[in-house]
Amino acid sequence: MSDTTAQPPTPQSRDLPTVDITGWSCPAPLRETPRVVMGHGGGGALSAELVQQIFVPAFGGELLAQLGDSAVFSLGGQRLAFSTDSYVVRPLFFPGGSIGDLAVNGTVNDLAMSGARAAYLSCGFILEEGVEMPVVAGVADAMGAAARAAGVELATGDTKVVEAGRGDGVYLNTAGIGVIPPGVDLRPQRVVPGDVVIVSGGIGVHGVAVMSVREGLEFGVEIESDCAALGGLVQTMLAVTPDLHVLRDPTRGGLAAALNEIATASGTGVVLDERAVPVPPAVANACAVLGLDPMYVANEGKLVAFVPREHADAVLDAMRAHPLGADAAIIGEAVAAHPGMVVARTPLGGTRVVDLPLGEQLPRIC
Repeated sequence: MSDTTAQPPTPQSRDLPTVDITGWSCPAPLRETPRVVMGHGGGGALSAELVQQIFVPAFGGELLAQLGDSAVFSLGGQRLAFSTDSYVVRPLFFPGGSIGDLAVNGTVNDLAMSGARAAYLSCGFILEEGVEMPVVAGVADAMGAAARAAGVELATGDTKVVEAGRGDGVYLNTAGIGVIPPGVDLRPQRVVPGDVVIVSGGIGVHGVAVMSVREGLEFGVEIESDCAALGGLVQTMLAVTPDLHVLRDPTRGGLAAALNEIATASGTGVVLDERAVPVPPAVANACAVLGLDPMYVANEGKLVAFVPREHADAVLDAMRAHPLGADAAIIGEAVAAHPGMVVARTPLGGTRVVDLPLGEQLPRIC
């Protein structure tokens, strides 16, 4: 009996043209780029590669290698946190805030994520020739008001001007220093399986607010940025227990980027309940229309915390009693499985990987 096993058809047997795929290339953004692209400033994988492949080797040093929101070190018998950030948001003023509010609150929040009480900030203005003086005054006034509200002093600064067409009105840089109370040790390496993940409120508000005014979009209601200084909320949480494991403010790259950074640095996995993640209805509607995932949209007044399970309920209650944590929610936990990976249980009962974004859905939002 002869072998009559059917063989799969080939292009030749079907009289179809053959295609040489050896020269094909993927249209997705390449991870190795000869020039800087917008994604390098987006807080995702491209940003991480820029820092790890260029800046860390060039600068060296143990403090930089921590790659936290701020550097933590001892000086004069005290533990200090030191941070710097630059702001290039467009437009300069948006619902709920301005580049001046961002510059103060963003640096205060970076310090707060180390448990530090912010004390002093520096400020650098880079102005484009031709920008109107009332605009500069408005930004400066917003910075002063934000600093007073946060209980921090703008102690020193600098001003530079670039030629017309070489800037975008106003860019800002702020650096800050703060004192870390005894017994506080916030870093991702302290995360262990079983830790509870808490987010302080609805996500995605800042990114959608900036985009709506930038692009002239209307979603039925005005969406205001959540821009706020989180130092008071953090101190409220630490008053419950200094044994918080790690805090992050999910700015560029959103909640997804912050959770992925913590999972990678801690060597644990993270499991989220997607239904538990608070997404304001206006943000959910805007993201649905625009094809965005709220998990990747920037925030400027929210934090995510990994808290030992035995303290989670008390910390959550304290957060909800604070104005900036009224909508705080438990959204997941750290697990031993799939280390370095974040997964979400979907409303349909399945799971999906919440990966680190490559670049940024909405550029120049801070």
